[in-house]
Amino acid sequence: MLLYAVIAINLALVFYSIGVWSEKLQGTLKKWHLVIFWTGLAFDTLGTSLMSELAQGGFKFNFHGITGLLAIILMLVHAMWATYVLIRNDERAKSSFHKFSIFVWVIWLIPFISGAILGMAG
Repeated sequence: MLLYAVIAINLALVFYSIGVWSEKLQGTLKKWHLVIFWTGLAFDTLGTSLMSELAQGGFKFNFHGITGLLAIILMLVHAMWATYVLIRNDERAKSSFHKFSIFVWVIWLIPFISGAILGMAG
């Protein structure tokens, strides 16, 4: 199960990074970015769920646990807001959405990196 959790978390990193940085480089939020955001969220949720099952006692109320929960909540808000912006077809919001995307991505990196460090530390 650990292998599947690591693969899922790393796929979340790949999808979310592609979505966020391609949106920034293209200068506007597009439908395919939205698909990538939701896919990244799905892989992150799957990987986090698998990791929680491996951890004794499930969710830990520590730095990694709190930042991880915050990251998933922010990713969900991010994907929902992106959906809303695209449905409204608000050009101004689509062209500035990358600011929120990058913010969420940076916050998401905190539990990703802390999890990797904790995993290597054993």
